[in-house]
Amino acid sequence: MTTWTVGDLTVHRIDEVLLPPATGPWLLPDATPDVVARLDWLRPHFADDDGVLRLDSHSFAFTAGGLRVLVDTGIGNGKQRANPAWHRLDTDYLRRLTAAGFPPDSVDLVILTHLHADHVGWNTREVNGAWVPTFPHARYLTSRVEREFWAGYAMDEARSQMFRDSVIPVEEAGRLDLVDVPAEGAEVAPGLRLIPTPGHTPGHLAVELTSRGRRALITGDCVHHPVQLARPGIGACVDIDPGQSEVSRRGLLDSLAGTDTLLLGTHFAPPTAGRVVAHEGAYRLAPAPADSP
Repeated sequence: MTTWTVGDLTVHRIDEVLLPPATGPWLLPDATPDVVARLDWLRPHFADDDGVLRLDSHSFAFTAGGLRVLVDTGIGNGKQRANPAWHRLDTDYLRRLTAAGFPPDSVDLVILTHLHADHVGWNTREVNGAWVPTFPHARYLTSRVEREFWAGYAMDEARSQMFRDSVIPVEEAGRLDLVDVPAEGAEVAPGLRLIPTPGHTPGHLAVELTSRGRRALITGDCVHHPVQLARPGIGACVDIDPGQSEVSRRGLLDSLAGTDTLLLGTHFAPPTAGRVVAHEGAYRLAPAPADSP
C-alpha cells in the first residue's frame, strides 16, 4: 500500500492496472524514444532503457474536511471497451480500495477530473445485469463545463457505450453534481479545491489538497507522464484542444516549480509523486518517497 502524508492528510494510491507498453507511443506520439533517451532522469522509474514510457491507472483516496474522497475511478471491471487493454478487465481494485480503509459504502465524495473511459469506469459495477453506482452513498462531482460539452458532442459508439455504463447510471441515480469552477478554483470541502485545467477536455480539473501549510496537487490528464515536464509542448493524441492543453500544462508547472507542493500523477508509474524543479529551460520531477509501511 502506497501513501503520502500532506499535513494531516494521508493520500492513498489505489492501483488498478499497469498500462501496456504500446500506450506511450499511441498516447504521446511526440515522446519518441530519441526524445526520451535524452532525459536521463526518466530512467529507471518512468521509462525503460529502450525509451518506452511507463504509465498506469490508479486512483487517489483520502479523508479531507470530514469526507472520505476518491479522485477518479479508473477503467472498471467488465466494461465493453474499444481499447483491448481496457476491455472487460477483471482486477481486484475494490479489494485494494477496501484494504486501504475505503470500502465502497464508506466513500462520501467521488471527484471526476474529466469524463474519459479510464477515469470513470469504477463509477459503476454490474449487479443483476444492470450498471449501478459502485459508491452508493457518495456524491459524484465533475465540472459543469465538462458534462455540458459531452452532452452536445457527436459521440461515436465506443464513447456512447462508456456514457451508458459509467456516467448515465450515476445521473439517473441522482448522484452526479455539476460544479461551476471559476479561474481561481472552487473549494468543495475544507482543504479540497478543484482547479480548472482545460484543454485535454474543456472542463478538465486538477485537484488541490492543503493541510497545515502543506500542499499536494493531483494532475488528472493535464500531465499524463513526467516527460511532459521536460517537454511541455508534448500533448496527448486525445486532447480536445491541444493548444489550450499546453497552456494549462505550462501554467500548472510554472506555478509548482520550486515549491514544496507534492505533484501526484494520475497516470505516473511508481514512484508516482514528486516535486517540480527547474531543469535545462523546463522542468523535471524530483521523486518524493512514499511513507514507510
